[in-house]
Amino acid sequence: MTMQRLIEGVHRFRHDAFGNYRKLFRKLSQEGQNPHTLFITCSDSRVLAELITQSKPGDLFVVKNVGNIVPPSSATGDTNSTAAAIEFAVENLRVSDIVICGHSQCGAIAALLGRVSLGKSTPHLRDWLSVAKPVMETLKKDYAHLQTPQELETAAAEENVLYGLDNLHSYPCVQERLMDGSLRLHGWFFQIATAELFAYDPETRQFSPLISD
Repeated sequence: MTMQRLIEGVHRFRHDAFGNYRKLFRKLSQEGQNPHTLFITCSDSRVLAELITQSKPGDLFVVKNVGNIVPPSSATGDTNSTAAAIEFAVENLRVSDIVICGHSQCGAIAALLGRVSLGKSTPHLRDWLSVAKPVMETLKKDYAHLQTPQELETAAAEENVLYGLDNLHSYPCVQERLMDGSLRLHGWFFQIATAELFAYDPETRQFSPLISD
């Protein structure tokens, strides 16, 4: 039944929705993609970059991975697809902005906090999450005062975004674009229950509402 729902969705897109995008897809096919933003977010099925930002096809170069983790550039290897996407978006597509968007109720953050057990059958997941271990060190050092599990989870998710922003500076291509002022970095946090977006302000060192209702 699940696959049938997907097939029916493809059918509706081709026969109903595609007409609204026919010219756009033809243009994208002929001219290639020219996204303005690299959007790095979690694989969580509730976090959809295009839906949240109401973007059209071709606007965003989206990277989704477990926990929206951005490895440092030193974490090389054939399987570091996130690093490859960063380099491609910055160097080849010449995006003007990079957004790292974390979110509430993140399973990866829960696993980092030890609330989700990782067994022997998930070695890749365990190794991937270990990239974000410095986030837990920051949590122990700076957030010992937090009282509730929810507060701790939110702090961990936000610190994970900041950790990703720090790691972006380790990429030579990012450094070069930041130096000449042609690239901007942004840290966002998405609250699933309310669909609110919070953006990190380097001056106040806080996540504040991106827009006011």
